[in-house]
Amino acid sequence: MIEINNKEEILEILEKSNCVLLYFGATNCSVCEVLRPKIEMNISFNFSKMKQYYINSNQNLDITSHFNIFSSPTILVFFEGKEFKRYGRNISLDIFNNEIKRLYEMVF
Repeated sequence: MIEINNKEEILEILEKSNCVLLYFGATNCSVCEVLRPKIEMNISFNFSKMKQYYINSNQNLDITSHFNIFSSPTILVFFEGKEFKRYGRNISLDIFNNEIKRLYEMVF
């Protein structure tokens, strides 16, 4: 997962990419720390063409406010520049995979 700190760069990535995952986490958030490697491995294994980015919510308030992020962790999944799904806090990897798989296969 690539850490990113620039709102304009994120908006440009979303505009130019078919499939993007934004992972919003916070420092000193145990759920964020445990979930991030699981999501990263899951995406790399099951959805290899999806680009993954990490945003530290504590350090990037302009980005979190732009995307209406109110808790950590929050995961946003975009297909062709549009938000497809938003996941927060407690996430089932099975449900996550099933929901993304359908649209991922249509795009790729």
